[in-house]
Amino acid sequence: MSALTQDTPGAVTTSGDGAAGYGLARYLVIRFLLIIPTVLVLVSLVFFLMRATGDPISAAFGDRLTPDQLQAKLHQAGYDRPLFTQYLDYLKSLVTGDFGHTVTDNQPVTHVLGTYGAATVELAFYALAVALIVGVPLGMAAASYRDRAPDAALRLFAILTYATPVFFVGLLLKLVFAIQFGWLPASGRASTDVQLFLQNQTSTTGLYLVDALRSGSGAAVADVLKHAVLPGLALGLLVAGILLRLVRTNLIGTLNSDYVEAARSRGVAPFRLVTRHATRPALIPVVTVLGLQVAGLLGGAVLTETTFEWKGLGFELAHYLTVRDFPAVQGIVVLFAVVVAVTNFLVDVIAALIDPRVRY
Repeated sequence: MSALTQDTPGAVTTSGDGAAGYGLARYLVIRFLLIIPTVLVLVSLVFFLMRATGDPISAAFGDRLTPDQLQAKLHQAGYDRPLFTQYLDYLKSLVTGDFGHTVTDNQPVTHVLGTYGAATVELAFYALAVALIVGVPLGMAAASYRDRAPDAALRLFAILTYATPVFFVGLLLKLVFAIQFGWLPASGRASTDVQLFLQNQTSTTGLYLVDALRSGSGAAVADVLKHAVLPGLALGLLVAGILLRLVRTNLIGTLNSDYVEAARSRGVAPFRLVTRHATRPALIPVVTVLGLQVAGLLGGAVLTETTFEWKGLGFELAHYLTVRDFPAVQGIVVLFAVVVAVTNFLVDVIAALIDPRVRY
């Protein structure tokens, strides 16, 4: 009787599911805990590297204050204390959610993050949309014409979009479509009248497209989208080249799989083979890579926002770096680090759910 119980399929399956569930939970907990040292290392690097350039008080006010006044401000801000003491105090403040105040304009860093963060999120959304719309279909086309002229041209396009600096692409797009032809605006998130209109709405999200849609104004929506085209293209093409090559490589491998060969032998048309049978499995790795590109998008956002005067966190980071405003730079970098770390964690969760082999 006991032998029958041990051989019962349900008993074996339950044990296997329990072990698999424990392995998944353990993996996700470890990946989540790794967020803490990841953010801590980046925060520490920025903290010490920024202070290697001097103190922000001298950089901002050194030529306008007497030595006594300068020393008083340094003491008031705590920059005359031992470096390690400053570091520990900064970490304690971060834990409580206190990012400090900017040195140059004396506003809470959290206010800067809240005011300009929505603009960067919106730009990242446009860039991801461009990357998916351009990269995935062109990757499918390159795989369909493998080792032929269209494939070679698309691979060259992918290399160029990935290798060309994002600020150069932005300047080129501005020169051609904004200055030469005058089709699209060269800078800003919206026209001045549209910005005032959106800011005067009863409740705003900071996401201009969402606010324009909520307002019901077609003209405002069109204006916001026109301003988003060039910066979205400049940043999105950077990721589109990566997706193109990834989709091509994965799709070629999937087209050579047994089940696709079986469908081909049944007389399924080549276009249907690609779109219905081979594409879905080939796109699974794209989810992982797309999540990993968030760091690249945030880095590219600094240059893109500066090029198009898109008033987001990237634009503000470039400004505060110029004036060596430590609290502002550190606050923006901390936010970027948290976003990248959490995004990578979510990507790992998706990958673990899709592929049961992903375990520690």
